Amino acid sequence: MPRWTALPDELDPQLAEFTGRLRGLVERGGLGVAALADRTGYSKTSWERYLNGQLLAPKGAVVALAEATGTDPVHLITLWEPAERAWSRSEKRHDLTMEAIRISRARAALGVFGGPAARPGGGRDGAGAHDGVTGPTDAAGPAGGSSAVPARAPGAPAGTFGPAPAAAAPPTGSAGAGRRLPTVLAAVVGAALVGLGAYALTSSGVDKKETAGPSAPPTTSAPELPAGVRCVGAGCTGKDPEAMGCGGDLADSPARTAVGAVSVEVRYSKTCKAAWARIQGAAPGDSVQLKVGAAASKKGRVGTADTDAYTPMVAVGSAAEAKACATLGSGRSGCTE
Repeated sequence: MPRWTALPDELDPQLAEFTGRLRGLVERGGLGVAALADRTGYSKTSWERYLNGQLLAPKGAVVALAEATGTDPVHLITLWEPAERAWSRSEKRHDLTMEAIRISRARAALGVFGGPAARPGGGRDGAGAHDGVTGPTDAAGPAGGSSAVPARAPGAPAGTFGPAPAAAAPPTGSAGAGRRLPTVLAAVVGAALVGLGAYALTSSGVDKKETAGPSAPPTTSAPELPAGVRCVGAGCTGKDPEAMGCGGDLADSPARTAVGAVSVEVRYSKTCKAAWARIQGAAPGDSVQLKVGAAASKKGRVGTADTDAYTPMVAVGSAAEAKACATLGSGRSGCTE
């Protein structure tokens, strides 16, 4: 009988209950994970994730399990539906948490870079912002021939303009301007950073409907997907086909070959408009990769005690665009046609 690991403490109660039901079915059927993979068409690695609460089993996998264990699939799907809603809620909470972290980091960056730069003059002589900006113009003095209104001299009463008393006046000419120039540059850089930070904060909260432009008809921009399917086309690239609900009954193997005793195949889902590569009957250290023209997916590697592996998905127009290539630990390799 399988010895299950404890489910994560943070797992939603409905997900924990549903995962417990799946475990019970597997135990009563006397199935090992390898046998379960053979009977359902879902990989051993995927079933380990489903039964350990790391992923919600897609609807196709649930139906396949019901058939493999002689269970009423309608009853099992009735239990799966609330678990699927709970899984969606947990994904949304994760997205909100990541958004909050991004905002927090942006605010921290503003505090580090924007704060000091917003204080021209560095508190050196108590002058206001007006002094920090006009300082270089004032430093030019009459010799520079500038017609700008001179700034109030440091330490002079409010409303008094003109040169400071000789004892308190800063050096004039190029030396005075040289000392004030870093302050002005700091103010300019600080203002730019504040502007960029404000844009990052406000753009993260903009309604997606405002940035998406005019909405297209639902039939072209947002095709209705079967229950459990979470992506289509480019949105599937780089994602796990089992976790996105693209495998099982929604996928077939239009191309396959053998490298020695190892089976290599292209898996394609017309519903998800994506393909991935799978290797079976392999040994630890063997790997498989999907190639679409000059592009290639990340490799799927066979882990310790496993005999199969698969790659993330790549969006394709048709299955004919993709081929699966295996590289064995022995050095042999081969691809589908």
